[in-house]
Amino acid sequence: MARLKALLLWFWNIATRPSVHFSLVFLALGGFVCGILFWGAFNTALEFTNTEKFCTGCHEMHDNVYQELQHTVHFSNRSGVRATCPDCHVPHNWTDKIARKIQASKEVWGKIFGTISTRDKFLHHRLELAKHEWARMEANDSLECRNCHSAIAMDFTKQTSRAAAIHAKYLITKQRTCIDCHKGIAHELPDMSGVEPGWQEPPEVRGRQSSVELLRRYAAAVAGSHR
Repeated sequence: MARLKALLLWFWNIATRPSVHFSLVFLALGGFVCGILFWGAFNTALEFTNTEKFCTGCHEMHDNVYQELQHTVHFSNRSGVRATCPDCHVPHNWTDKIARKIQASKEVWGKIFGTISTRDKFLHHRLELAKHEWARMEANDSLECRNCHSAIAMDFTKQTSRAAAIHAKYLITKQRTCIDCHKGIAHELPDMSGVEPGWQEPPEVRGRQSSVELLRRYAAAVAGSHR
């Protein structure tokens, strides 16, 4: 302990001692240049971790969720606009992005300990992983979805009557957020038994089937489309 204290005192004396050989202007300019170099390196590394190539660099992601994404409208569509992994899983705003990166750093432990290193392990943890992501997106009001989709820009006349009614009743009024209804939009759904849907149909468009049954049918349709 005494040795550590002595080392800290030595460093403090060096850091606070006035420079003998360099002027204040030189030191300020040097600090400015070093700051630019540090920021450039940091931002470059940050953006590299924000690419689809980086996200799918491990077999856990490439062999599971990335394969599912390739069969969805977010990957291939008539307009040629593709949503990559960071588009849906990383906020665009810098502060939110840094917070997400810090949060995601714990996933490194899962890689080290092989939590989902096999297909069977992945399927076993699939519902847990999905719930974590659903909860995150519910907490930030589906921020990543709203980077591209805007409720204000929606033309309800071009939507089905059910979709238009639900969007008008729940999305516009902010009673619900995107992920409440659009689970499984880019990846296969886990076993949804016991998972309640995030919406109930307005009375005027409600049929005989319950919302739970509709969600189960939706899950089955999504799963069938990937076979």
